[in-house]
Amino acid sequence: MTSWTDLLKAWPGEEVVVRYDREADAWMFIAIHATHGTRSVGGCRLKVYGSPEEGLWDAIRLAEGMTNKWAAIDVNYGGGKAVIALSKPIVGEARKALLLRFGRMIDSLNGRYGTGPDIGTTPDDMGLLATVTRYVHCYDWTIKAPYDPGIYTALGVFVGMKAAWRHVTGTDDLRGVRVLVQGVGDTGAPLARSLAKAGAVVLLNDLNAEKLAALAKELNAQTVPTATVYETPCDIYAPCSVGATLDETTIPKLTCRVIAGSANNQLRTPEDGGRLVARKILYAPDYVVNGAGAVSLAMVDEGATFPAIEQAIQAMDGRLTRIFQEADAAGESPVEAARRMVERRLAAVRA
Repeated sequence: MTSWTDLLKAWPGEEVVVRYDREADAWMFIAIHATHGTRSVGGCRLKVYGSPEEGLWDAIRLAEGMTNKWAAIDVNYGGGKAVIALSKPIVGEARKALLLRFGRMIDSLNGRYGTGPDIGTTPDDMGLLATVTRYVHCYDWTIKAPYDPGIYTALGVFVGMKAAWRHVTGTDDLRGVRVLVQGVGDTGAPLARSLAKAGAVVLLNDLNAEKLAALAKELNAQTVPTATVYETPCDIYAPCSVGATLDETTIPKLTCRVIAGSANNQLRTPEDGGRLVARKILYAPDYVVNGAGAVSLAMVDEGATFPAIEQAIQAMDGRLTRIFQEADAAGESPVEAARRMVERRLAAVRA
């Protein structure tokens, strides 16, 4: 793994705030990629890492991805991300105390960074953080209660998935379409329920066997072993867990026609977008198709109602359709078309 001094020197972001938490033997990283004169916003990831450098690498790449996501959904926030890199699992009162110390770290930045849930943290954790800092999202300050953005992220992925399927086949009817959902957490599970309701043939994969079995029973869905996820025949692959699942080793195994999922940073390298084009697999850029949770966050900040949020998420269809059409016209990956869309938005913000 590259040293963290080299990681930071190569990173184009504004700053990284670092704290070593001796009591929990954990490293806290708050990566602020951009603020655009207001603030950076992005979730907090809490997990065990093999080294602090791995946690830092996660923080800086995810923060940059958040800048792209905010620009893609036309929200005037910059990208930020927090990672609490654990050396060992932490539970109970020790976990609560660690999060409160992290909340005070956020508060010390006076609004340069606002957090939300991510892998390893929950909406209830945001309620805990709200007791020590105002800079918490996915928390409805009007009623003093957290809410789960996963249902909105899932709705956006569902809308975007139908747009992608229509672009490939001419119809957004998902009846009989085989969709493999990898990861059945806060986003994957509601996405799978929407797909089952739409008549899709739902395939499920997750490392948590208990959670996987329960959802499969609920939806009468087939489960797929982790070892054979990429070779499993399907029409649509929906990565909804960890990122970097698409690379030179997995892409040749895929049988799908569309990839649309909620995971962040699904491509391991920029070249993987071209590999998908060569395989004639339509890729919905992750930071666009999974942006509906961020839409809900921004709209709640402005006092919007939840029905209004659901209506706004329908714009995902047109946003992705334009990206797919521009990519087709240029004979390139939707990743490139999405990048240009982001660059146009960021140029306008800077101007």
